Amino acid sequence: MEKSLCDEMEERCKTRHCRDGGQGEENGLTQLSYPQGVVVDQLGTVYVADGGNNRIMRWPKGARQESVIVGGHGEGGQSNQLNRPIGLSFDRHGNLYAVDFGKHRVQKFNIE
Repeated sequence: MEKSLCDEMEERCKTRHCRDGGQGEENGLTQLSYPQGVVVDQLGTVYVADGGNNRIMRWPKGARQESVIVGGHGEGGQSNQLNRPIGLSFDRHGNLYAVDFGKHRVQKFNIE
């Protein structure tokens, strides 16, 4: 029997999606615009590629406040800027990889 991410996270997933992503297309911390990827680390922290806002968001398990961990500084080619991130993945060392679609690159971030 297959389980989805929402099945695994149950109420947390339902609450986060509606409250944080369902308030329109804006760039505030409680807004998502064209989310294109999601990954959960070993601690249960949820990371979302917020494509329309050019940033990666993080929701630690049990936290009530999300944060921007990469991007959010406008489109650009600097290492702290993203242009439509669409996918996320972690390696076995805990490094986060983000597909930066608009800049045709994959970036590696050390997340602590």
